[in-house]
Order: sequence, then C-alpha cells, then structure tokens
Amino acid sequence: MWEYHQVTAQPETLYGADDLTHLEGLDAVRKRPGMYIGSTDSRGVGHLVNEILDNATDEGVGGHASNIEVSLHADGSVQVDDDGRGIPTGINAKSGLSGVELVLTRLHAGGKFGGTGYKTSGGLHGVGASAVNALSRRFDVTVRQDGKVHAMSFRHGIPGVFDGPGPDAAFTPESGLRIIGKTKRGEPSGTSVRYWYDPRYFETGAALDVEAVRAKLRNTAFLVPGVGYRLRDARDGAETATEETFRFPNGLTDMVEFLAPSGEKAVCATLLITGEGTYKENAADANGVMQSNVVRHAEVEIAFRWGTGYERTVECFTNTIRNAHGGTHRRGFERAAVRTLAEAIRNTRGLLKAKEDPPTLDDVLEGMTAVIHVRIPEPQFTSQTKDELSTAGITKVVQGIVEQHLKTWLDDRRSRAEARTVLQKIVDAARVRLTQKQQKDAARRKTALEGASMPAKLVDCRSTGVERSEIFIVEGDSALGSARMARISEYQALLPIRGKILNVQKASLQQVLDNAECSAIVQVLGAGSGRTFDLSTMRYGRVLIMADADVDGSHIRTLLITLFAKYMRPVIESGRLYAAMPPLHKITTKGRNPQTIYTYTQAEMTSTVARLERSGKQVVTPIPRFKGLGEMDAEELWETTMNPATRAVRRITMADVEAAEQVLELLMGEKVEPRKNWLIESAGRVDQEALDA
Repeated sequence: MWEYHQVTAQPETLYGADDLTHLEGLDAVRKRPGMYIGSTDSRGVGHLVNEILDNATDEGVGGHASNIEVSLHADGSVQVDDDGRGIPTGINAKSGLSGVELVLTRLHAGGKFGGTGYKTSGGLHGVGASAVNALSRRFDVTVRQDGKVHAMSFRHGIPGVFDGPGPDAAFTPESGLRIIGKTKRGEPSGTSVRYWYDPRYFETGAALDVEAVRAKLRNTAFLVPGVGYRLRDARDGAETATEETFRFPNGLTDMVEFLAPSGEKAVCATLLITGEGTYKENAADANGVMQSNVVRHAEVEIAFRWGTGYERTVECFTNTIRNAHGGTHRRGFERAAVRTLAEAIRNTRGLLKAKEDPPTLDDVLEGMTAVIHVRIPEPQFTSQTKDELSTAGITKVVQGIVEQHLKTWLDDRRSRAEARTVLQKIVDAARVRLTQKQQKDAARRKTALEGASMPAKLVDCRSTGVERSEIFIVEGDSALGSARMARISEYQALLPIRGKILNVQKASLQQVLDNAECSAIVQVLGAGSGRTFDLSTMRYGRVLIMADADVDGSHIRTLLITLFAKYMRPVIESGRLYAAMPPLHKITTKGRNPQTIYTYTQAEMTSTVARLERSGKQVVTPIPRFKGLGEMDAEELWETTMNPATRAVRRITMADVEAAEQVLELLMGEKVEPRKNWLIESAGRVDQEALDA
C-alpha cells in the first residue's frame, strides 16, 4: 500500500549585497594560505623560508650582496640575513608608508615590477614576504642602511611593538618604522628577517624540512657563484650552533658534477652553454597600461653531460628559483637536443640501420644530468609557487642557443670522438627501449581472445605496440606475396581476404560471424564487435585497407568500411581506419639519372608526362599501368603503399561511412526500385564505344 506525504516548501533564502565579502589587505592570505604558498603541509612551511631567502638572493644576483645566512633557532623561528642594500626605509609618496611597511603589509608591492631596482629577480609578484608576514605569530625585520639601524615588528601582518622576546610577548599595534641605533664601523648594510610561523594555518604535523632548506641553499649557491650561503642550525639549543657553508666558484659545472649519480662514469665532459637572446611579449608599463611586443632580454646558462647509467636528472631554474615542473625553458632545451642530435645520428654513417626509427626524447635524455638556468625580466609562472615557467618567448631563445652550441660541439675536431660516443649511446638507448616495448606489448596481447588460435592466413608482426603497430587487410593472395616481402615485420601485420566480403548492410549479426572473412577480421583485431567492442583492447594501432586501384578494389573498400561502421564503429571514430592509395601508373624518364614518378589517375598521368616532355626529358613508353597490387614487386609496393614516410593513405571518416552505406543500400540493398531507377537515369553516362560487345 502506497503512502503519500505532503512536503512543506522551505522559505527562500535571500541573497543580497550584504552577503558579499571583501577581504582587504592580508586577510586573503590568512583565509586561503594554500593559494599563496602552494600548500599547508610541510612543503608550505618550507616555502616560507624560500620566499624570504629569494628576496635576499635577488640582492646577490644584482651584485649588491655577497653573503647570505639562514639561521634555525631553538624557539622554532627562522632568520635570514644578507649584506645587501637593505629594504628601502624612506616614505613612499603614494601610500605614505615606509618602504619596509609597504612591502610587508601590502600584496603586490615591491621593487620588482619593471622598475630600476632589479634587472631580474626571483621574487616578482610582491606577495612572498607579505604572505610570510601574514602567516606569522611574530615577524621582525631589521634594516641597516645609511649608518642607521631600522626595525619593525608585526603580528599576523599588523605592525606593532612587542614588550619582550618571542611571539608570546604582549603586543601593541603601532605603525611606523623605528630607528634603534647606528651601524658599527665597517658593518655592511643589509636586511635581517626573523619570523615565527603560526602552526594554526598549517596541517597537523607540518614542520620545517631542514634537508630541503639545505638543498635550497646549495642549489642557489651553484646558481649564484659570487655569493656564499651559510646554514646555521641552533635548534638543539647548544651554545655553538652547527654551521655549513656553500660556495661554488664554477657554478653550474659544479652543480652537474654534484647531481650526477655517484659512481657513474661520464661519457663526455660537462658541456657549458651560455648565451643571450631577445623575445617579445605583452607587458604593462610603469602606469599599468598594457603594451604589445615589448622586447625582453634573456640570459641563458645550461650545463649538462651524459653518463654511462640510465637515470636522468634535469633541473630547471628561473632567476635562481627552482621550477620543479620545468616549463618553457626546458621545452626549448629538449626540442633543440632532440632535433640536433637526431639529425647528427642520421648524417653519421654506421650509427642508424636501414628502416630504424630515429631516437626520441627519452633516448636523448637517458643518462643525462642537466641544469637549465635562465634570467629574464618579469617571468610568468603557472602559480605563486613558481613551479613551472610559462613565459612563451623563452622557448625559441633557449632552443636557438642550444642548437648552435650543440652543432659546434658535434663539428669540432677536438670533441668529435666524444660526440660520436654520445650519439652511439643514444642509438643504443633507442634500441633497448624498442626491445623492452616489444616484450611488454607481447605480454599484454596474450588476452583470453588470443588464447584461441589466430587465423592461419594471418601474417602477424613481431612487435605489438598498439601505438606503432598496424595491420593491412590485403586483397588477394598475389598481393600478399609482395606485401610479405615489402613489409617491416617488426610492426606491420598482414591479413589477406579473398575478394569481396559479405555485404553486412543487409546481413544479420549471425551471418556476419558465420562468414569466414568477417569473423577473421573481428578475431584478429581482438576487440570484439557491436556493443561489446572495446577499443582499448584492439591489438593494432592502425587498420589499413589495401585493395586494387580499380572498380573491384573500390567495391571491396566499400564493403569493408561498412563492416567497420556497423560492427566496429569506434575504430573509425578514433581515426584509426585508413585506405591505402596504390598508384595506377609508373612513369620513368630516360637518361643518365632516370626519374620514377607514380601517378594515381589518368589525368595526373597525362599532365605529368606533358610536364616532363616540356622540360626536355624523355619518357619510357609505353607507360605501364598496374592492374592490381599483385603486379607490383616488393620494392614498388613498399615505396608507394607501405612505407610510412612515402605512402599515400586516406583516413576513413564518418562522411565516408555515410557515403559507403548509401552506395551499398542503393546498389546491393533489398529494395529493387531505387536501383532500377538509378540504372535508367545513369544510362546516358555510359560510353557506348568502351563496351566490349
């Protein structure tokens, strides 16, 4: 028995302007900290250190600082000291605040927005230091400048005064920068920042990873050879803190040697590439007005080498900031390396065998240790954490510089033997990759469907990589003989069919499965049929219909297209069904350097012969016409129909499917009347003289 219940309508909730919230100042950082520091786990805690350290490093890059120290105190605070110019202490005319208060309490405030303060910088959004301030229980800054020592303190981004040491001291809000003394004689200018982050804004258990801080200091010391970095660890409260200094005069070359796997033998000496270039992008001027095609200057420094191992290490940096996910500068380096080295391999005798594919990026990078560093003004990143560079113009700059230096290295007599060793390593890596891929694909193809015996007439390929493998559905056994000799057995399979298959347009599914040719095609592809067809389990990446270039061949193609459209439609929808386009004629010229040209229609043959004769060349006559695929020898069939580099194929689309279905329905459908009318209407198109009667 059904029960009915009356539902009482709930009163509509009003939504008005008073429901809108505007987060001012640093409230947005405290409300959504992960948006500004990447995450609220231990990585976010470490990012706070990076933001302050990057600002100090910018002074070193500009030549204004030579020593930077990071101190880890026993009370959990972190302190960063530098001997740079110091944060500006004067009053900013627009805001009425001191430079120190402005950059630490206002988002997007700083000297890195295209002004004269910095040529290039790692900190550029004007967010980092103020975000650290907003998330800190206490934030102290001391600036030594013009013989005076200036100081200011904050709690959660609010300026004020603490009446004692530590973050738990009583706090009184108070704006303004204080002068607390004079610098000692010989004491350099600079900035000192000490902060106590607030754990409430982070996940439970989040803590500072000291090893990550150490790695950051070490990497930055590699990138800025003229600056020394020191890590002072006093977390255990001992009177004498543990200190570690990082200074590397050889820069990126030292970094490559450090990053290379221990115990690995180098295949070549470390290559150091430096260069400069320009690119254009849209950028805002000092007044905030967007300008187009602004010319940017880029400095590129790259060091890399190959080792005997298999691991790859590619580290990317922009203005000393590590880009964990790479970006456009890495893309330029990889394009240049693949293009230049692949070309060198093709042009070096004895490296690449006939019909072997050129190496890929994975092959080139195998065993490589590389460091990519670019310095550009106002770089663009995908996020505030700067994990990936997105400045588009830098790609071509890096690519051009790397290509030029690599070609010089390859052609230099002094490094020719070393370069040959590198090229051989890349070729060997490509061969190993293909062998491993064949083994994996062979195991993957052993499905339940394949447990049944394959048709005896199937000429399968050795490799079975779905992305690369392809199967030709060949018309006739005579064409199969030439195709078997012409194919690359590694990834080209053959399935011959005997003439015209069943017309599936008007056949039932049971009739299709009972038909030997149709069932063989379904079984060999291994993906099922109809509603159960699963494209992901198909054994080959491409299916090519290879039929004669005559009326019967067109009929066979039409029947096969209809079979795929009705029972294996995803093959067509995914663009994996093709029709091979064998030529009709073979034109050969006479003379010392004979030329062979294949044409595909009578009109193309006539125009080609006329063009050759006008240019003074003699054509061998009579011009042979291929009556079928079986008349081609293996070399002709490979060159014209099976070689992926030279063949002409036509991808079957859904428009072809509709046309094939219409033709089959008209010429072979169950309705006789439309066929009779078409024959009567088309009778005038028949050439009476061509009839053999």
